[in-house]
Amino acid sequence: MKKIFVLLFTFYTLANFAQTRSIKTSPLLTQGAASSVGMSEERLARIDDMCLEAVEGSHIPGIVALVARNGKIVYYKAFGMADNESGRVLKRDDIFRIASQTKAITSTAVMMLWEEGKFRLDDPIFMYIPEFKDAQVLDTLYEDGTYDTTPAKIPITIRHLLTHTSGIGYGVIDRDVRFKKIYKDAGIIDLYTTEDISIEESVKKLAKLPLHHNPGEKYTYSEGLDVLGYFIEIVSGIPLDEFFRTRIFNPLGMDDTWFYLPESKKNRLVSVQTKEDESWIKYPTTFYDPDFPITGAKKFFSGGAGLSSTAKDYATFLQMYLNNGELNGVRILSRTTIQFMMSNQVGDLYTKPGKYYGLAFGVINKKGQDMGGRGSMGTFQWGGYFNTQFFADPKEKIIGIIMKQTQDIDTDNTGWKFSQLIEQAVDD
Repeated sequence: MKKIFVLLFTFYTLANFAQTRSIKTSPLLTQGAASSVGMSEERLARIDDMCLEAVEGSHIPGIVALVARNGKIVYYKAFGMADNESGRVLKRDDIFRIASQTKAITSTAVMMLWEEGKFRLDDPIFMYIPEFKDAQVLDTLYEDGTYDTTPAKIPITIRHLLTHTSGIGYGVIDRDVRFKKIYKDAGIIDLYTTEDISIEESVKKLAKLPLHHNPGEKYTYSEGLDVLGYFIEIVSGIPLDEFFRTRIFNPLGMDDTWFYLPESKKNRLVSVQTKEDESWIKYPTTFYDPDFPITGAKKFFSGGAGLSSTAKDYATFLQMYLNNGELNGVRILSRTTIQFMMSNQVGDLYTKPGKYYGLAFGVINKKGQDMGGRGSMGTFQWGGYFNTQFFADPKEKIIGIIMKQTQDIDTDNTGWKFSQLIEQAVDD
């Protein structure tokens, strides 16, 4: 009888969390000729030149580049090496640590639960994670590691966490050295870890630490999406990796996107590399283990930086957004939800020229469009710590993704060149 109950409960849970079908059915991404979607094959070949020059000039060890338009992949190539020490050649379906590109997927999951009426965006996060009640703002940090604080004027909300305006910091990669020390002393995990720790444990420690500023006063890039990863677990009742798998990855056919790679996919993971004496070597262990996501305890599901993926899988995720929330007859988000997710959510707090910040992405404004080479107004984009970048242009229906895995490299110009070379290939 007990087994029957467990089976029924499991079936109910999966059914309850299944994605809804859509009355609209957009096809999955498929290969197509550039000319069929109004792009020039000859002009796209300039991306070959860029990639070859970067690899042969030893600016990067390898790169995968993908371009899609109107749901057709018109450029998808790999150049260079996946691992120079072993001589492994890079393939276009190899798997990369996408780091902060995880944030858009976590934000999507948050908004899926919002669409179900589970919460309001301006709910205080302490309603779901009580440890965040009575937040404090840092006043003075002393040499012995102690500090003085003042009470935050308002509580941290879910919207603050989505928009990096909560006041939470980012430890090792924080621009404020005071927070580097405070987070290190508290044992906060900033990126990847092979240690036996859960996201719940890390977030609860984070909740006890002071903020950079009062919530809503400034834009400070933060671990807020890790907090929201744990929040998703609380609201949905299932682990974050399971939510992603059942609600996003399986419905979209993203079988190569994981927190921890299955045994059958480990040999496709690209090494993080850096240069030493003009040779490419594997990046050493620092505050993170570069062998993540194939070693260690495999229980830390970082909503801010934990996923690995392929260029095609991430293009599939972006295509869902270009389709206003639907792909292959599966509805992930409503068109109306995406519309306000792409609106300016932080006013003038985000100070990078030519763009603003929404609820999941940086978005190009008219000034950014008119600067040239960055896409049309409304283009959304971001990147990852290990040198991955993407953009999606809703007006032109274009997706561009480049995947690399490097650290401590300062001569790589492929990031800004890539979007420029894609936009100039439009031929309609």
